[in-house]
Amino acid sequence: MTASAEPAPISPADLRLRGDPPRVMRLSRKALAGVGLVATAGIGGALIYALQPAAPKNQTELYATDNRATDSLAGAPKDYSQVPKLGPPLPGDLGRPILSAQQRGVDALPPPIGAPSSPPSTGANAALAARDRVRQERDAARTSKVFAGGESTSPSIATAAPQPLVLPAAQSAVPVPTPSSAAATDQGGKRDFLRQTDQGPTESSYRIVQPSSPYMVQAGSVISAALITGIRSDLPGTITAQVTQNVYDSVTGKYLLIPQGSRLIGEYDSQVSFGQNRVLLAWDRLILPDGGSIQLDRLPGADAAGYSGLQDRVNQHWGGMLRAALISTLLSVGTEVGSSDDDDLVRAVRQGTSQSIGRTGQDLVRRQMGVQPTLTIRPGFQLRVIVTRDIVIAPSDGGSK
Repeated sequence: MTASAEPAPISPADLRLRGDPPRVMRLSRKALAGVGLVATAGIGGALIYALQPAAPKNQTELYATDNRATDSLAGAPKDYSQVPKLGPPLPGDLGRPILSAQQRGVDALPPPIGAPSSPPSTGANAALAARDRVRQERDAARTSKVFAGGESTSPSIATAAPQPLVLPAAQSAVPVPTPSSAAATDQGGKRDFLRQTDQGPTESSYRIVQPSSPYMVQAGSVISAALITGIRSDLPGTITAQVTQNVYDSVTGKYLLIPQGSRLIGEYDSQVSFGQNRVLLAWDRLILPDGGSIQLDRLPGADAAGYSGLQDRVNQHWGGMLRAALISTLLSVGTEVGSSDDDDLVRAVRQGTSQSIGRTGQDLVRRQMGVQPTLTIRPGFQLRVIVTRDIVIAPSDGGSK
């Protein structure tokens, strides 16, 4: 008896709970690029062909292709023998009736030109005279000044003296600009500046003045400083600065007159015009470290490059202006929205309200536009004080170099 067969081992693939996912077929990038290029070329060619203008077609002439002539030339005589002969000239007013009568077969001969006419009778002369007299009276009445509000004139027509004709252009003529209008562009002031001459003596009356003290900071010197307090041009105020470099006398440069750390007291101009971006400064007092002080004559302030005033930050208040314009627009739109079926009272109230709110919005925008720009100078900003008048200061302790 044979031994029982052992069971075959189970492979791990038979124990999987999931089958193999479907395989993804990949397309060739080169094939896709080629197909896209061909499709793009085909679409572009079709667009170019479709957008081309249609070629003009030559229309074939089906009649009189050898010698085309207009209708007026086709109905004209072939030669001079076929030209119709003209008859005697007819009078202007009776020419058409005479010609029509002759075409109907009636014998109507025009009177000869220049033939003397029969003299008018006495009754006809009287009628003509009466007609002329009535026409003259009518003309005299029409030309009379009674109906124009002026003085009456006689019925007889008198020859009036010719009056000079006044043209309207002469009454309100536009003034022709003269060379003096160049003053509007300030050209005259420039010419006067070039032409002005000094009528004084050729020799100056001023003489060289020796410095009154060796401890002098003369005009033209520059004092370097930095702001301690900031500047905001909304309101006027006082500013202080601190000297950052020693200042020596202008003659020898040996004596220390303004030591580093001295304080400057001044003011700034808070009146800012539209388009201004620099703050004007003026310094009134200098305080030395030892407690001494000297009054300054409104010395101007400048930036590090020497330009008058200081420039740092400028606020034009565009945000407030845009908000005011937006509020005005919303108010106007809100008042304009309404029903067209309202009665007269409701419509009048709505129109009055809309006009009042519209004016309020305009005033709001106008007031916001009148706000001057705000100039801000931060603390620590570097500045220069320009000395415009000589300053005599006693040297500080150990002030010589």
